[in-house]
Amino acid sequence: MEKEFKAGKHYIGVGGGVLIFNKKKEILLMKRGKNAKNEAGWWSKPGGTIEYGEKAIAMAKREIKEELGIEIDIWGQLPHTDHIIKKEGQHWIAINFLANLKKGEPENMEPHKCDKLKWFSLDNLPKKIVKNTKEGIVYYKEKKYIKL
Repeated sequence: MEKEFKAGKHYIGVGGGVLIFNKKKEILLMKRGKNAKNEAGWWSKPGGTIEYGEKAIAMAKREIKEELGIEIDIWGQLPHTDHIIKKEGQHWIAINFLANLKKGEPENMEPHKCDKLKWFSLDNLPKKIVKNTKEGIVYYKEKKYIKL
């Protein structure tokens, strides 16, 4: 029987996510459910894994549509994050984007992986935020991003 190799565990996974802003300049975060790939109970920006042959920006738009049912305008790219989760034996490279909500109202399209969606002010964030999201927020506040 062949062993199934998993991104992030058996080799470095490559993915990413998006800090999505609404008109009030709040960001949308998702609370990871028990069936999430990692860090259940923690808050993160929406995103996912890049598929073979897919460009990072296309992954970001696809994942947002799949997870939230919305369309976004990506306007910036943040530095990547080396997301090493020692407790769970995982290593991910996250490519991080900035976007505005373009069309639709966010819905939890993956309730098996996500417990909750919520808009947060940058001055009032939850305590348990995953590293790739926390770093992205810091980079945004420090204006360390490329405008696209």
